[in-house]
Order: sequence, then structure tokens, then C-alpha cells
Amino acid sequence: MKMLGPLLAAFFILNGLTPSVAAGAPGTRHLVYQFGYNTPIASSGNGTGTTTIDIAPAQDGGVMISGTDHWWNTVRARATNTCELYSNGNVKCSQAPYSISPMQLTIFPLLARDYFKHLDAGGTSSWSHSFEFYGAVIPGASGFAGQPYTWKCSYQYQGKGPIKNAGSLIMIDAQGTLNQQGGTYLKAKSKQQIVYDPVAKVVGIVSDVRTHIPMRSVYSNDSIQLKLTKDSAAHHG
Repeated sequence: MKMLGPLLAAFFILNGLTPSVAAGAPGTRHLVYQFGYNTPIASSGNGTGTTTIDIAPAQDGGVMISGTDHWWNTVRARATNTCELYSNGNVKCSQAPYSISPMQLTIFPLLARDYFKHLDAGGTSSWSHSFEFYGAVIPGASGFAGQPYTWKCSYQYQGKGPIKNAGSLIMIDAQGTLNQQGGTYLKAKSKQQIVYDPVAKVVGIVSDVRTHIPMRSVYSNDSIQLKLTKDSAAHHG
């Protein structure tokens, strides 16, 4: 819980999320996450910003998910990345340049409809979950996405139960691996702490530390923090 302590305090102060107008077609859910990339979340500073996400129904039963990162102290947002998201968490970025940001790689699968279906009512169940991601990850705040690859991702989850004085929110710990299929067969280990709202069916906070294998000197770790600040589906009293 240590990693998320300050984030939880700020999350509770909001006492419900900021109202947001749904964008796009009917049925679209509009979310905004504040992020910190290799730095704690803050309203300003290098490595901080916001990710705006729209989730819209697709004809094949999945959804189309679009994410737009706006880094602090930049005039324009980065290009919008649009991918297919399936109920089990599979992500397929099939539109050129097939790109996805490090923050979107963390949050997109967790927004899938059935991703947390094995979480019991008490929030203390443990389970394993696997999904695939196809796309090209943009390296941080600058640079260009490389060639897209399929990655097989496998996680173990442990529900830690309700968070004290936090209503329906559940804390979940996760550890997993990401394995590139083809190319140089890169691998990464991922350690996550997730605050999940089973009523709103959305991730409120996530901390994700990815350690790349083989080690890439100072770039061996990616630390991602995301905190939900707007949800078009939120209920307000």
C-alpha cells in the first residue's frame, strides 16, 4: 500500500470524480487519467501529464479504445492512439502507426469488460490472467514507435480487500511478465498495485513498474502511475 498512499489521499479528497461530458458516439465512455512517468503524479513537472481515453462499442462485440496523452509544458497533445480492446483484455493496435504509449499499455487492458470478473464480492480472491497485446510502444515522452509486435502477457492477482474508509474501493496486487513474440524476443517483468471500483467497474488508481529484460542501463525500468480524475459514467449526488 506504500506506493499508493499519497495517491489514495488525493483520490479520496475528490469525493467523487469531476463530471465529464461524454465524447464521440452514443455509448462512449470518456475517462481522464492524470499520470506520472518515471516520476510521481503531480499537477506539473517533467514526466507528468494527462491521458484522455474514449471507449466506444465495436461491431464485433469488443470496443474501440482511444488514448491521447498531453504531457506537461507541451502546447499540443500527442497523436491519438486507437486500438481494439476485447473483453478479456486483449489489445490490438491495428491502425498505422500501430502505436501505444507506456501509460496506455498499462491502463488499456485493465479497462476491459471482463478483466476483473474473478474478483469475489469480498475483494480477496486470487487468480491468474493472460492476454495479448499487439502494437508498438512509444518510448516515453519523445521518440517514435518502432515495429509492432505481439506480446504475451501473464499476471497473477491477489485481492487485498476493501480499502478502509474508501467505500467500495478494492486494493489488488499483481505481478506478471510481458514476452515479445518475434523480433529480439524482449521480456519485461511488471509489478502493479491497483485500486479498483467494482461498482463503477473502473480502475481508479494504478502503479505499474516494468523492469525490462535484458537490462537497458538507465532505461531498464518504466514506472507508471495513473489516477482517474474524470469519468463520464460517474454518479454524483
